[in-house]
Amino acid sequence: MDVDKGRKKEEVYSKKVRAGKRTYFFDVKATQGNDYYITITESRKKARENGEGYYRKKYKIFLYKEDFIKFMNALDDCVSYVTEELMPHVDFEQYAFEDDLDEEEEDE
Repeated sequence: MDVDKGRKKEEVYSKKVRAGKRTYFFDVKATQGNDYYITITESRKKARENGEGYYRKKYKIFLYKEDFIKFMNALDDCVSYVTEELMPHVDFEQYAFEDDLDEEEEDE
């Protein structure tokens, strides 16, 4: 069920993460009952089949308060497994401070 359909939800807080042709949006939204949830949206830049321009394909996850800790724990476990067990030789900190793309580049 899409909690956004038919009702305007108040966006309380938002963060954007650019990653090549993908952009991730982390949005905190409020319900009418002053409850909060998070939407995580992946937006991918895709070339049109006819070769004329681009469009954005979006995928969205709704994360509710009762699942925040479980989600964070699972994500942390998976990231730790990759960084400590599978790829301990990689310096992941090198990716932490990369400059974001210019707005103009993203809109191309």
